[in-house]
Amino acid sequence: MTHDPIAGRRYWLIGASSGIGAALAHELLGRGAHVAISARRIEDLEAVSAGRMTVVPLDATDHEAVQHAEADVRSALGGLDAVVWCAGYWKQFDAAEWDRETFARHIEVNLLGLNNVLAAIIPSMVAAGHGHIVGVASVAGYRGLPGAEAYGATKAAQINLLESLRAALRRKGVRVTTVCPGFVRTEMTESNTFPMPFIVDADEAARSIADGLARCRTEIIFPLRMAILMKAARLVPVRTWSALTATKDDRTPSPANA
Repeated sequence: MTHDPIAGRRYWLIGASSGIGAALAHELLGRGAHVAISARRIEDLEAVSAGRMTVVPLDATDHEAVQHAEADVRSALGGLDAVVWCAGYWKQFDAAEWDRETFARHIEVNLLGLNNVLAAIIPSMVAAGHGHIVGVASVAGYRGLPGAEAYGATKAAQINLLESLRAALRRKGVRVTTVCPGFVRTEMTESNTFPMPFIVDADEAARSIADGLARCRTEIIFPLRMAILMKAARLVPVRTWSALTATKDDRTPSPANA
């Protein structure tokens, strides 16, 4: 039997009370990993864990809480090999009725929350010369889409940030993987009323991510048809893209998945 490189590794998943994070926690555990999970909702974390994972409640937007949680996870697992950022915030946006608070909330969770986590984990990983940072972004970050002014902007920033980190930390022994899902059936997408092409279940998404991690992929994009579509979209001229994505009310759905 081929050894699964995930077996025996220590993973901390942030944003794992539901959706992709919860499904990935189960997938990694099933492959023999030691798993710690964090999110704000302790009852949901306990349900995901079922007594088999380390549960550390956490609001990622609280810098001090993230610092303490990182120490607690390291202590509980006896060290830390990989951290997976799965947390995310999504709300349909209407640029014509700009909502400052909604935009700010996307920034607070999707970027500043990630910033808090990176501040907590990078120094120790660099000092150890070992570690793996996995960030779940979205194909929505590849091109601008009306209706996703807030969400898409934060996902584009995450993709850029993770790519920069990959280059900056490569010689420090720290690996960085960017995960860009398309539409995934989660709490975040269940209220969407627009068509979601190529949508996959959270369990399938988790398998795709775990397979990519086992193969040491630097970029994991799924499903394949959405990956091809959004990669190709990057090549479309700006004026053409704007014309293609414009709608009567200037709102087009975007993949929101975490």
